[in-house]
Amino acid sequence: MSLVETHTFDTIAELKLARAPVNALDPALCTELRGALHAAVAQGAQGIVLSGGPKVFSAGLDVPHLLSLGSDRHALLAAWEAFFDTAMALAQCPVPVVAAIAGHAPAGGCVLTLCCDYRVMARSEDAARPYRIGLNETQVGLVAPEGIQRLMRRVVGHYRAERLLVAGEMVAAEQALQIGLVDELVEADQVASRARAWLAQLLALPRQAMLQTRAIARADLAVALQPEHIQLDRFIEAWYAPAAQTALQALVARLGK
Repeated sequence: MSLVETHTFDTIAELKLARAPVNALDPALCTELRGALHAAVAQGAQGIVLSGGPKVFSAGLDVPHLLSLGSDRHALLAAWEAFFDTAMALAQCPVPVVAAIAGHAPAGGCVLTLCCDYRVMARSEDAARPYRIGLNETQVGLVAPEGIQRLMRRVVGHYRAERLLVAGEMVAAEQALQIGLVDELVEADQVASRARAWLAQLLALPRQAMLQTRAIARADLAVALQPEHIQLDRFIEAWYAPAAQTALQALVARLGK
């Protein structure tokens, strides 16, 4: 069964994450998403919509899977490389990509949206339980690498990014709109269609001028994701720190409930 479903709407391809229940990003899903992205472009897609599940766009990296790797540093490194390779594929996609966020987008899920050109997020039907998005690494004892911090800064600005990153804050959809972390807020059943509508407007512009201007404007994304700004070896060391392991195990226990 495919972990990424591809749906075509004229010259726009929607890539829908389909790893139940919450689209946790394991190496298989990351690899399949990269392949689907490359295939869509090769088959002539002029724009991409990246969507996830209802209520949860993507819960981020598959922490239970990562913890199951134990002391196998090679396997852990490969899993994180698969994720960052996917982020880079989005950042360097030669055609515009819109994130259609129909639910929560923590950690790695948020990173994928930050690599897109535009972000459309859903309002929750329950105002008391809004959908949230953000980089919550510090809450589980991890440090957001410099490159990931750069992705957040380019969207919300330096000082606001500092506050969000240090606190590991997950912001509600309405606040995310106010601070520019997402670009639009719509009803959940309209997220994908609104993403396609935004792309259609962009694709109506003179193509080469639009694409070349976009490439210049987005060059800093690929720079942010270069190995020297991610420093995976240092990140892996921090992953095995006792405080981080305790926090991660506690997270998995909460997820189990």
